[in-house]
Amino acid sequence: MTSEAAAFGGAGERSRGPRGSERGREARAIGVVSAAHFVQHFQTLVLPPLFPFLTKHLGVGFVELGLALTVGNVVAVASQLPIGFLVDRVGSRRMLLLGLLISAIAFITLGLSPTYPHLVLAWAFVGLSGSVFHPADYAILSALIPSARVGRAFSVHTFSGFLGNAVAPVTILPIAAAFGLKAAFFAVGGVAILAALPLILVRGIDNRQPVVVHAGQAQPAAPKLGLTAVLTPTIMFLTAFFALLSLSGSGISNFSVVALRGAFDTPLATASVALTLYLAMQALGVLAGGYIADKTRHHAEVASIGYGINACIVLAIATLGLGAAPLFLAMGSAGLLGGLIMPSRDMLVRAAAPPGAMGRTFGVVTSGFSIGGMVGPLLFGFIMDHHAPRWVFGASVIIMVIVSVVAVIGDRRMVRKNVAAVPAAAE
Repeated sequence: MTSEAAAFGGAGERSRGPRGSERGREARAIGVVSAAHFVQHFQTLVLPPLFPFLTKHLGVGFVELGLALTVGNVVAVASQLPIGFLVDRVGSRRMLLLGLLISAIAFITLGLSPTYPHLVLAWAFVGLSGSVFHPADYAILSALIPSARVGRAFSVHTFSGFLGNAVAPVTILPIAAAFGLKAAFFAVGGVAILAALPLILVRGIDNRQPVVVHAGQAQPAAPKLGLTAVLTPTIMFLTAFFALLSLSGSGISNFSVVALRGAFDTPLATASVALTLYLAMQALGVLAGGYIADKTRHHAEVASIGYGINACIVLAIATLGLGAAPLFLAMGSAGLLGGLIMPSRDMLVRAAAPPGAMGRTFGVVTSGFSIGGMVGPLLFGFIMDHHAPRWVFGASVIIMVIVSVVAVIGDRRMVRKNVAAVPAAAE
């Protein structure tokens, strides 16, 4: 038998034996972490749709409710780095299980005693648990999925998070309306417990499992760069860029329902469906946006044009007082465009990352999301408390325009830096 025939024969045997087992383990890993990611995003977006109930039940304003969200983001930012070290030390599976159980306990105890101080405390623990998911999920996927397929695994993981966002408003509101706030919080805690069960029952899903390396595929080397190597002006610029993205999105995700009701007397059910369409189309856009990112190198232009068009759509929502059908179309289109842009946004970060420091670069840059998450609830809560609901959308439009300009400026800075580096590299 020739070497080529032996190679083909060996591949066939592996596909029926160990290779099939590898694919099964990969599928289980993607399923487990995607379910956990779904729950984490679901949990973080169940509170805003309940704002109308909470203001009456707790006797507080929107700034106080926004403060609870900010506390969760502050805790998440503060705990992200130590949680990352714990993931590497004790394993992703244990930390992911712990994160789900902490969030389940937080929501169940909040259901037992739904007061404002308890809400703030519970959301601090939700922020703590939320800091587990991204380092643990990505560590598991990086360890168990071969590099040839890890991008698709990341895509499914991201999609599951957006799906959790989309499902939250249309599930939590009917439960709260029919059974009350306590039942709604109990239900959210129960979902976390359900997601934790596979982590208890399924074995071999951990970042400490060795990554599968096939013939001709080199084992990735451990990065040797320190944190200071990624604290460059370009990466810090991108961190601010991500903070602006988070800030613009938080207004629509967290306050569009109450803003539509306040500005145009939109029925609660209609506003909730519009938000669900926005989030669902955003999730679909993420999957489709990968193809756009693969077909072009002009990622900054894609982001800039996309956010520019989005600003026009959101401006129409803020000023025209759309009926149900046009509102659904506008919110769905805005969500789709926002999702389509995200892979190109991430490609900008990838291009800026120093060799061997991709993970740290994304870690620094995506902290901008939490920064925006801390500022956004207070900003938009302040707008609502001052009876200017249209400015929830108006402020988002202004931020989107700034994002469009910043994307182009940042890309030009990166291009100039790369061009300047070519002669030096050649020498």
